[in-house]
Amino acid sequence: MTTKTESPASTYVKKDFMADQEVRWCPGCGDYAILSSVQNVFAGLGLPKEKFVVISGIGCSSRFPYYMNTYGFHGIHGRAPAIATGVKLANPDLSVWIATGDGDALSIGGNHLIHMLRRNLDIKILLFNNRIYGLTKGQYSPTSEPGKRTSSTPYGSIDLPFRPTALALGAGASFVARTIDVQPKHIQSVLERAYAHKGSCFIEIMQNCNIFNDGAFNSFLHKDVRDDRLLYVEHGKPLTFGKEKEKGIRLNGHRPEIVKTGNGVPTDDLVIWDEKEPDPTNSFILSQMSETDFPVPIGVFRAHEGTESFETSVWNQIRAVQEKEGGKRSLKDILYTGEMWEVK
Repeated sequence: MTTKTESPASTYVKKDFMADQEVRWCPGCGDYAILSSVQNVFAGLGLPKEKFVVISGIGCSSRFPYYMNTYGFHGIHGRAPAIATGVKLANPDLSVWIATGDGDALSIGGNHLIHMLRRNLDIKILLFNNRIYGLTKGQYSPTSEPGKRTSSTPYGSIDLPFRPTALALGAGASFVARTIDVQPKHIQSVLERAYAHKGSCFIEIMQNCNIFNDGAFNSFLHKDVRDDRLLYVEHGKPLTFGKEKEKGIRLNGHRPEIVKTGNGVPTDDLVIWDEKEPDPTNSFILSQMSETDFPVPIGVFRAHEGTESFETSVWNQIRAVQEKEGGKRSLKDILYTGEMWEVK
C-alpha cells in the first residue's frame, strides 16, 4: 500500500485512494472510468484503507492494484480467485475485491472462478468485458462474438461465447449484476450494492477497448439507439424500456417477449423484477436475452440473501472444533491422528 498522509475513514475523498503510480492504459480506454468509479465508491464507504485488498491476475484490467492506494496483490494469469480466497479466509474482516478481464477470468481462470462463486465467499469480482485480449494485442477471447476477425481468428471465430452473467448464476453466485463503463453513476450504484451484500458478488462491466475492439457495444450504446436497446433492471419495477417506457418484457411461459405497453398490455402483465427471489430462473432468463433480439439488461440480476458466506462457515467450524476439543490439541497431535506407519 502506498503510504500517504492518512485521513480519517469518515472524511476520505477520491484522492485518498489514488496511488502515486502513473496510470498506464491506452488513451480513451474504458478502464479509466472504472478506476475512477471504484476510487469514488471506496472513499464514500467509511472503511479504513487498510481494510481493502484489490487482487488481480494478468491483463490490462489487472494493473488495477497498482493504481489503488490500498493493499493489493498482482497475481498470475487466472489465479486471482485462488489468492483472494486465501486472503479472505485468513482475515474475514478485509473487504476483498478482484479486478479481472474476460480472458483472465473465463479462460485460464475459469475453474477457479466458478468454485469461488459456488462457495459464496464474500468477495467482489469486477469482470472487465471488452470481448478481446487487449494486453496481448487483440486475440479473440471467451466472450468474442461468432465471426470475430482477430489476429488469432483471421477467418472469423467459430466459438460460441460465454455469457458472463449466465456463467456466474449457474455457478451459484448470490449477487450478479451488469453495468457499463460509460455510465459511471450506474457503475457506482452497483458497486455500493455489491459492497453491502454478504456473499459472492459478480459484476460484469462492459468496457470498450478502443485499440483492438473499438465500438464493440455500439449496437446498444450509441446515443441514437440506446433508449430502445438498453433495459434498466430495478427491483420491484416492471421491465420497461424505450424513450417513453412504451415497451416492456413479459414472459410467455419461460420465454421472454417484447410487448408495447400502449397496445392494451397492462403493466401487471410485464415482469416485475424481483432480485431477491431465491430461485435464479428469471435471472438466468434475463442473462440469456440476446442483444440482437432484445434490449441489453443492465443492473442487479440477483441479490439473494440468507446464505451464510463460506469464510463465516469455515471460522464457525474452527471455533466449534476448538470448543469441543478444549483447545488442547497441538499440530503434532493432528498430524499423528489416524493410521500411522514407520518406514525404515
